Amino acid sequence: MSGSAEVDGVPVEPGSLLYLGCGRRELPLRARTDAAVLLLGGEPFTERLVMWWNFIGRTHDEIAQAREDWTTGTRFGEVHGYPGPRLPAPPLPALPLKPRGRER
Repeated sequence: MSGSAEVDGVPVEPGSLLYLGCGRRELPLRARTDAAVLLLGGEPFTERLVMWWNFIGRTHDEIAQAREDWTTGTRFGEVHGYPGPRLPAPPLPALPLKPRGRER
């Protein structure tokens, strides 16, 4: 994101996230400066997930494997046009990552 925007009356600055909830029929969006934003939408996941750094999985082990695959370059491919080296994934926390989210 770049610039400054207002979403449903809430100021949103670069580097921030805003959760809007479900069931909307419209969404007031206003650029406060020359702005570019990313809007993601859809049905919420129906299962509990582990989200850590750039990875989403169902278990701590899936996240640990994704981190290993990212580090070794065996699964995620290359980002073409990025002028720097692959960003290193941070170390995993000392405690197991727990799934979170909603369950139906």
